[in-house]
Amino acid sequence: MTEPDNDSRSRLGRWRLVLGGHGADGVTDGNGNRVELSVADARRDQALEDLYEDEQRRRGGLGASSPRVSRWLGDIRRYFPSSVVQVMQADAMDRLGLKQLLLEPEMLRTVQPDVGLVSTLIGLGRVIPEHSRETARAVVRQVTDELEERLRARTIQAVTGALNRAARTRRPRHRDIDWNRTIAANLKHYQPRYHTVVPERLVGHARRSTEIQREIILCVDQSGSMAESVVYSSVFGAVLGSLRSVRTRLVVFDTEVVDLTDELEDPVDVLFGVQLGGGTDINRALAYCQDRITQPTETILVLISDLYEGGIPEEMLRRAASIVGSGATMIALLALSDSGHPSFDSSHAAALAGIGVPAFACTPDLFPDLMAAAIERRDVGEWAASHDIPATHES
Repeated sequence: MTEPDNDSRSRLGRWRLVLGGHGADGVTDGNGNRVELSVADARRDQALEDLYEDEQRRRGGLGASSPRVSRWLGDIRRYFPSSVVQVMQADAMDRLGLKQLLLEPEMLRTVQPDVGLVSTLIGLGRVIPEHSRETARAVVRQVTDELEERLRARTIQAVTGALNRAARTRRPRHRDIDWNRTIAANLKHYQPRYHTVVPERLVGHARRSTEIQREIILCVDQSGSMAESVVYSSVFGAVLGSLRSVRTRLVVFDTEVVDLTDELEDPVDVLFGVQLGGGTDINRALAYCQDRITQPTETILVLISDLYEGGIPEEMLRRAASIVGSGATMIALLALSDSGHPSFDSSHAAALAGIGVPAFACTPDLFPDLMAAAIERRDVGEWAASHDIPATHES
């Protein structure tokens, strides 16, 4: 008989984990020998069985035992990569009743903080008991701090660079002339006889100013399906709000409208000021934002919503058309998240696109570049196409 090599054992072990326990316990190698799992793989197998076996078999498993669930959470963090842990935690919310256990501070300390967990916590919102609130805030803060660290530099660089480019003038003061760009723009005017370029057009920057150059309004749907978008919006709102040359407003809505601009400095305060769920009145939210636009041509309104309007759609579309007609730039983001293709109202997305409001989903990593394109008044639809983002009107 041929002794299976280590690679073969490892491969069979992985198949054994994929197939699960019980019937799969009889998985054998080419010689009929039963595949034995290593100690670590056995713990992985048990963690998967506790979560994914059918209800009857799981009845004697985790149950509602906080210590048992706590050990299980520790096991998945030890034996699975971070991306897998996030998926298993999310599945455990429904299958193991973990959502209710998250109301206890001891349980909160054992989970791996991620955007999905923050979305769950802000969904629980006001039902979190007082003795768990500080722990919940600490978990949320850890995630928002990590997101801000990841996104801040890129956002500031993209936005300030776009503002500087948008402020270029063809009649700069001498000390504001950008000589490299001026020479490049006038090479066709090179004079061979004098070995020099005679510039017909000067390129430079307008003098830098502390004045507000753009107004950005983030208008965010706080219905339950938009939870991840709300998390990222709070982080971007904090970053944009820290820039002196941009005035940023953050508005969240369901059937009511709440202005959280005064909380922008701290994303945690923003998130605990959000009430996920409820209906959706996009028109009412747009009316509130429109009333606060003072310089339309310098304003960028980003509506972050799946566009399932609970009010009167025709009024919502007329309101959007009025905003665009005033000279403001308006964009509809169907999602601001990493979660892939969102569910949305395709008819409303198509109608908005028809009146000059491009509608598409955007990942957080691309959002800074999107804002730069809007600040420079580039065609946002073309920007989306250049990044292989379909300005999709099909759900």
